[in-house]
Amino acid sequence: MIYTLRHLTTYRYGKPVRYARCALRLQPRDGEGQSVLSSELTISPTPRTRTVRRDYFGLDVVTFLIDSPHSELRVEALSRVEVKRPPLPEPESGMPWENVRDTAISGRSMAPDAPVHFVFPSVRVPLDPDVTDYARASFTPGRSAYGGAVDLMRRMRADFTFDAKATTVHTPLAEAFALRAGVCQDFAHIMIAGLRGLGLPAAYVSGYIRTIPPAGRPRLRGADASHAWVSVWCGDGWIGLDPTNNIGACDDHIVVARGRDYTDVSPIDGIVSSSGPQKLKVEVDVIPDGEAMPEAAGEPEAETA
Repeated sequence: MIYTLRHLTTYRYGKPVRYARCALRLQPRDGEGQSVLSSELTISPTPRTRTVRRDYFGLDVVTFLIDSPHSELRVEALSRVEVKRPPLPEPESGMPWENVRDTAISGRSMAPDAPVHFVFPSVRVPLDPDVTDYARASFTPGRSAYGGAVDLMRRMRADFTFDAKATTVHTPLAEAFALRAGVCQDFAHIMIAGLRGLGLPAAYVSGYIRTIPPAGRPRLRGADASHAWVSVWCGDGWIGLDPTNNIGACDDHIVVARGRDYTDVSPIDGIVSSSGPQKLKVEVDVIPDGEAMPEAAGEPEAETA
């Protein structure tokens, strides 16, 4: 499957911003069963400086500086990506989870995708005894790591409710777990915390997922969204699992970044010099080859402090 990806972020400021320094993680990565055919990043107003660095986990991060007054900032990432992943393994196949746990912690590799980086707690994923106990029910003695992870994913789909109003980007993991509600970011963090609590390596993956509009209705421009899921190390490689949708990562998933949690892969972060309010609008399109660019959605902007 080949996709055209469009991710447009627009900030409008109540008062002119005189200084902005931001880091962008918006361009898909090669690997993970996908190949980037083309990718371009457009920033307006034009930055005074723009640099690219590769972070520890192999992600190209674009950092830019704007030091002239501006009332609007637009960042558009436009990419074409081919996705062709191998079939997922049988759920109960692979090494017992106890062996995976022991192998991960005793490994000597410090390569970017080495499992040891993804065993310990991180900024957004502290170890929580309640979350660990919840995950433990899926990992009976001798069960395969992959089988246990699939079972945990399925249980979460049954026990948790997708509710965009239940949490915010700043909601602590323990609070989202207690609510049994949230969005894909919450579900990914909770699943990762449960796996790491048992000593199993788990990474946070950000990207996109292909969505299909209701029958008879057109796809609206900007109506897709960023997505997050989990990558689990099962002893002989990483396997993606999507607890929000209760599916394995397949050709409908497009990877942008992988890290320990959302902090490592946030699409845009940085600082701006302004004392006024701002409005944020994000438009995402995931368009399979052969489909035309959809019509404009015209959704309202979100206002933030």
